[in-house]
Amino acid sequence: MDEPIIHCRYDKLISVNDLRPYPKNRNQHTDEQIARLALLLRYQGIRSPIVVAASPYDCIAKGHGTLEAIKFNGWKNAPVVFQSFDNEEQLYAYVQSDNAIQTWAELDLSGINADIGDLGPDFNIDLLGIKDFVVDPSEKYTEPNEKADPTFKEPELKTCPNCGVLIE
Repeated sequence: MDEPIIHCRYDKLISVNDLRPYPKNRNQHTDEQIARLALLLRYQGIRSPIVVAASPYDCIAKGHGTLEAIKFNGWKNAPVVFQSFDNEEQLYAYVQSDNAIQTWAELDLSGINADIGDLGPDFNIDLLGIKDFVVDPSEKYTEPNEKADPTFKEPELKTCPNCGVLIE
C-alpha cells in the first residue's frame, strides 16, 4: 500500500519528514510496538490524526508512535490536526498525561477471550494489539442454560416401538 487509508478528519496531510517530535516526549516505543502498530494501521487505516502543537511550538503533541508506524509502512504523508497550547507547561502536561493516562486502564482479557469465537476462525489475534495474547479456551464464556447446571440431567431417549423415532 503506497499511502494509508485515512478514516479521520484532519487539517492537512504533511510529509513525515516535516513532522518534528516533541523533544520532551518521555514515552519510549519499542521496535516491536511500532511494528505491531504499523500492522494495525495497515489493517484499520488511520483513524486518529497526529496532533501537532501549533506555532510557536510546531511539534507533535500526540502521535509519536503513529508517526513511526507510518514511516515503518513506508508511507510518505500523515494526517494532522493543529491545536494551540497556552504555554509550554500546558503542552508538556498534555504530552505526558496522554502517554500516562492510558496505563491506568486494564484490559478484560477473559472478556476478550469470550469474544474471540464471534470473530471467525480466520481472525488474526495480532490485530488486537495485545502483546503475547493467547486464546484460552478454558475462559470461553457460555450462555447460562440448563446444561451449565450441575444438577441437570439429559433426558433419557427411547425409541418409539411403532415408528423407530427417538423420543423423550
